[in-house]
Amino acid sequence: MNLVGHLNCFVAVAEELHFGRAAERLGMAQPPLSQRIQRLEKELGVRLFERTSRHVRLTGAGRLLLDEARDILTRVERMYTVADRSRFGERGALRAGLPADLGGGVVAALIAAFRERRPDLRLDLREISTAAQVRALAEGALDVGVVRHPCDTRGLALGPLLGQRVGALLPAGTAGAEVHLADLRGRDLVVFPREEAPGAYDELLVACRRHGYDPPAVHEARHPQFALGLVLAGTAVALVPRPPDAPGVTWRPLAGDPVVWRTSCAWRDGPGADAEAVAAFTAAATGVLRREAPMSPLEPAPRRVVTRPASGFLA
Repeated sequence: MNLVGHLNCFVAVAEELHFGRAAERLGMAQPPLSQRIQRLEKELGVRLFERTSRHVRLTGAGRLLLDEARDILTRVERMYTVADRSRFGERGALRAGLPADLGGGVVAALIAAFRERRPDLRLDLREISTAAQVRALAEGALDVGVVRHPCDTRGLALGPLLGQRVGALLPAGTAGAEVHLADLRGRDLVVFPREEAPGAYDELLVACRRHGYDPPAVHEARHPQFALGLVLAGTAVALVPRPPDAPGVTWRPLAGDPVVWRTSCAWRDGPGADAEAVAAFTAAATGVLRREAPMSPLEPAPRRVVTRPASGFLA
């Protein structure tokens, strides 16, 4: 059995909770994906998912095994990275994590800025959530990352903290230069999946409730087009930094800035990657985020949090 391939399939389905979206994410057809999950279940001797015509849910065994599967995949990726670095010899590579929502222009500018500082070093970028970055940094599978706060920063050193203004993505024609959170009452909320940045997710929902917006339902959108579709339907609002212009929608900043996305570079505090390379990446990323995102310096430093399961919200 190709265990690594089957575990990749398991994690994709567990994160999407939809076989069609998981198959699209993996670049494969749905029937082979279902067959791989069935073979993995047979090999392990447990059911991983409860399937109906309308829903896919993790079983108790599936929930227990999900973290183990992610851990195995992280370690396998680390093995490939070590082998890759050995092929490059002295030239080496800096392994850096980025959240999925930075945008192509920001990523391209970051690569260019890092090359200017360290043309001798290959930049190995991975699209990876804040929660996964924190684990990978602790395990040595990443050298540096760009993370969303609040998050658990035990054992990590942090670069400058930057703040990014958040606004409401609404159907085109919405009046007003700004929007109060209380004005959004009655609309569903579209937000990034909690597993990507649990601290930022929980903080956003608490701020919504504190300012008079208790959404009837919360929809987690991994892909921008899914969020856009829900907004275009007219029943939901997405709370995001200003996105590129898109037909049919408009972006309005939140009055009083009750929600700010906080971001910084993070790396393992202590022996690890080349300190000069990490410093070069941090300087490049901080400069690009301030210019391209845009983000502004914030004080004080981010607090450490221990995330807890969300309650009272619908996925």
